[in-house]
Amino acid sequence: MKTSLINKIPRVCVVDALRGLAVMAIVIIHSVEHFIYPVYPDKAIQPEWLVTLDSLVFNVIFSLIAGKGYSIFALLFGFTFYIQFINQQNKGYDFRGRFIWRLLILSAFATINAAFFPGGDVLLLFVITGFSLPLVCKMSNKAILIIALICLLQPIELFHFVSSLLNESYTLPSLNVGGLYEIVQEGVKTGNWKTFLLENISTGQKASLLWAIGSGRFVQTIGLFLLGFLLSRKNLFVNSRENTRFWIKTLIISSILFGLLYPLKVEWYDNVKNTMLKSSIGTALDMWQKLAFTLVILSSFITAYYNSSFKTILSKLKVYGRMSLTNYISQSIIGAFIFFPIGLNLSPYLGYSASLMVGIFIFIFQLYLNHKWFQSYKQGPLEKLWYKATWIGHT
Repeated sequence: MKTSLINKIPRVCVVDALRGLAVMAIVIIHSVEHFIYPVYPDKAIQPEWLVTLDSLVFNVIFSLIAGKGYSIFALLFGFTFYIQFINQQNKGYDFRGRFIWRLLILSAFATINAAFFPGGDVLLLFVITGFSLPLVCKMSNKAILIIALICLLQPIELFHFVSSLLNESYTLPSLNVGGLYEIVQEGVKTGNWKTFLLENISTGQKASLLWAIGSGRFVQTIGLFLLGFLLSRKNLFVNSRENTRFWIKTLIISSILFGLLYPLKVEWYDNVKNTMLKSSIGTALDMWQKLAFTLVILSSFITAYYNSSFKTILSKLKVYGRMSLTNYISQSIIGAFIFFPIGLNLSPYLGYSASLMVGIFIFIFQLYLNHKWFQSYKQGPLEKLWYKATWIGHT
């Protein structure tokens, strides 16, 4: 496909399905985490079989899902920017300024979501790191790939690691993320709406951004945006024999990398007692193995979508992905009502297994509403609002 010869790039359905997969993964992991409200039933009064089942659910869900939904979401954010940029370029319009305005609008949605999500909202991280896209969108593929790889290599964590080797007294900067989250959790426990909302959108957002910096996610997000941009520019989400070969190669290589990186992550991140090692090379290894597994999921999904009988099942996620912003924000509102003291306060009664069922229920409920919505409308409510606000004043 040559973008210069078309007026508008057609919608790529597998991307909608992937976006749906990402948002589904997010609601499941957030439900198991009680939407970052770590209050659970006392194991001492639970039957042994349930404690065992909860432990199994926790390990499986966090191994398979944690960090992957966000990564796919970030990749597709870069993909979408390229589509928008090219579509407007084909009309003779420079989209970069409008995209910056679009990011500012997204910050409003981020604030709404953060109000109900004590962990701080990833959309605000997307707003800040999203400014990287207009800066590089006219660069060559090689230049963008180099920048993306540098970001994905976790340069800050590697700097800390090397610095600690050269200087035994080297210490990490104190971000006080734990202290900030404690303040937010106290706000949640009060059950007071005003305290809950204000602490979430102020202290919670600050804690989230600082955590993203300390965990390697801030720089990685830029790398994922640029990687998604390149995948979109190369039309690699389109169904073709060449692209199928590309995704199969990606599946093989990423699987091998994950197999090599995961045991190193366990040794240097899960089991290491040295704080400096865990927060530097350990964090880098953790992010690398998560990225490798994200690519395993991504390549497996695309290959199955285009080349197997699973397409019928996987394509059902398209509707969920087309309303990703609406679903993402409404998940937090529903979760706050279910788990927090401002609502039903079910956290003390729901272990990991029961919370997983809650997450699945929220997904099914939202998917049902999505299908009903699209029977009458072409866009989700928040998607339509974001679109209208993006192009306000444009003639």
